[in-house]
Amino acid sequence: MTVNKWLIFGLLLASMPAPAQACGPDALGVSREIAVGGAPQIGLKTYPRTLSLADHEVVLTFDDGPSPATRKVLDALAAQCAKATFFLIGRNAQAMPELVRREIAEGHTVGSHSWSHPSKSLRALDLADGIAEIERGDKAVAAASGGTASHFFRFPGFGDSPALLEAAAMRKMPVFGTDLWASDWNPMTSERELNLLMTRLRKAGRGMILLHDIHRQTADMIPSLLRTLHAEGFKLVHLVPGPDAPELRAAPDGWTSETEAFYRKMFGELARPTPRPQQSTN
Repeated sequence: MTVNKWLIFGLLLASMPAPAQACGPDALGVSREIAVGGAPQIGLKTYPRTLSLADHEVVLTFDDGPSPATRKVLDALAAQCAKATFFLIGRNAQAMPELVRREIAEGHTVGSHSWSHPSKSLRALDLADGIAEIERGDKAVAAASGGTASHFFRFPGFGDSPALLEAAAMRKMPVFGTDLWASDWNPMTSERELNLLMTRLRKAGRGMILLHDIHRQTADMIPSLLRTLHAEGFKLVHLVPGPDAPELRAAPDGWTSETEAFYRKMFGELARPTPRPQQSTN
């Protein structure tokens, strides 16, 4: 009986939020928030528009959690008073609700990433099954969060379709692609991952970044990433739910969808027509 009590105590302690940090000028912090509502489709890797970020502004996003590695990511963010957006797989959220609640308690934004993250993408499923993945994942994340999660959504593998985008729009779910990624689905050292991501970010100058909090290499990298962003003058922008679509920036001339190129190469018949760029709302 005593052993069981200590086991329960240990589990509760592990799930508790990290102590609040007194962050001073040496911390990255958050420079501003962007409220996102409506049903926009955002992120230059997939869509011809993205957030209207200023030079040296970045947004941090994490996919596929929660997982045991999420704890280390949250500890690193708390130490720098930094905020991120987490796109959770529904069944993972259902399995680890204590981490979902910790993300919410520490001021992060939580969205969904389908129920099970099918390997090929939602577009490879029958439409009804794809919509069911979206709805079931959203409901599971909402339940795990105690009803405080956002309705932000990111397609697994960015594998959308016109019909699935319409379904998301009908449900008032903003859809997020990304502008930059660290390719952390490939095994590498945390040092290599940091160098790769910062090389891409310095070239782009700004953007929404995709990372995965299921990978230990990424969790190990986050403290160095946050310090490097601060040292190089980057400002962190936090996404929060809002009533209306935000101001967006149109893709540059000559833009093409990298994710569509990938699907055409890998799956051929699963590709969809590339959306045409729209005028900037700046």
